[in-house]
Amino acid sequence: MGDLFTAITNLLRGLLLGAGVPAASVPWIFAVARAFVLGVSGLTLVIFLIWFERKAVARMQDRIGPNRVGPYGLLQTVADMLKLLVKEDVVPPRGDRILFHLAPILAVMGVVGLWAVIPVTATAYGVDLNVGVLYLVAAGTLGTLGILMAGWSSDNKFALLGAFRTVAQLVSYEVPTVLALLVPVILAGTMSLNGIVSAQGAMWFVFSAPLAAAAFLLASLAEVARAPFELLEAESEIVAGFHIEYSGIRFGMFFAAEFLHAFTIGAMLAVLFLGGWQGPGAEQFPTLGAIYFAVKTFFCYFLLVWARATFPRIRIDQMLNFCWTVLTPMMLTLICAVVLVNRALADSTILLRTAALLGANILVGFSTLALFGRRMRRPRPRPRASAGVEGERIA
Repeated sequence: MGDLFTAITNLLRGLLLGAGVPAASVPWIFAVARAFVLGVSGLTLVIFLIWFERKAVARMQDRIGPNRVGPYGLLQTVADMLKLLVKEDVVPPRGDRILFHLAPILAVMGVVGLWAVIPVTATAYGVDLNVGVLYLVAAGTLGTLGILMAGWSSDNKFALLGAFRTVAQLVSYEVPTVLALLVPVILAGTMSLNGIVSAQGAMWFVFSAPLAAAAFLLASLAEVARAPFELLEAESEIVAGFHIEYSGIRFGMFFAAEFLHAFTIGAMLAVLFLGGWQGPGAEQFPTLGAIYFAVKTFFCYFLLVWARATFPRIRIDQMLNFCWTVLTPMMLTLICAVVLVNRALADSTILLRTAALLGANILVGFSTLALFGRRMRRPRPRPRASAGVEGERIA
């Protein structure tokens, strides 16, 4: 249970130097190797995530799920992947071929790129950026760009309609997501993800800012376009949405990006609010920290799976109304409260500051619920009838 990652790194470094590789080239080789392992691991993990989600959702809905191909249906995803590989790759004759081929690649790159700054343990991470949170926001927009490119390049009105919904949904919910990310940055005093995890050694931020964690989870559900916010696809409304013209492996790449993005949301939630790899003995045994990180990530990912299997899809007007009239004002108010409390109690004990921050979260949360409930109970004005309709009624 020691530092397995550092031991492997030292072993490989010794092998490279022993083989006559220049010492100046070793860091570059390790950078390329980390990027390769990161990409392959993420895409391999998707195979398990798809099987796990299909099984979990089936159990929640009193079904069996995959159970034919392989033991417990474990090879069902492999069979589906092989089917997509051998299917014909159709490209719309009047579509933009370059953008059409580039869109699914961007969708996957936008998700895999997020793992470059996520610390798995104290010693296992891609790169420690001092603007790691800002990098998460920037890299996450690649998926939105891929969806827009897919809808535009398909030369299909239904695909274009699905892409237009991206502007209304993903871009709108980017605002409360960024505001929720500011809360752990304020509490930790740094934008580095490693620094944010280290700042939670005494107390996880979920106890200091549970409202921000809940807002981040809800906004992330909308950004990854999963139920109850899956309006980008909405098969019953817009014929599968932006990827209607895609087939074969490119069709599968969009779904691989979706499942991996959901798991990545769980990892981000674990790092930002649940202490990441922090846990008993994690500093002495970094490999144990990787286990803590995996457990927290799967717990957060299970929340997303549970939401997908439980809640019905909402209308787009309800979704946007919730974003701009509830989440965004609530997060702006919460940020002001966190800044004031954190500044006023900067020299106090961690327990007192956490209790005060928790009280501020509860106050903001109940105030938001009260105002939102009062607004929902307000009767809607009835539409005025036209003169022709009134004439028909009088007659």
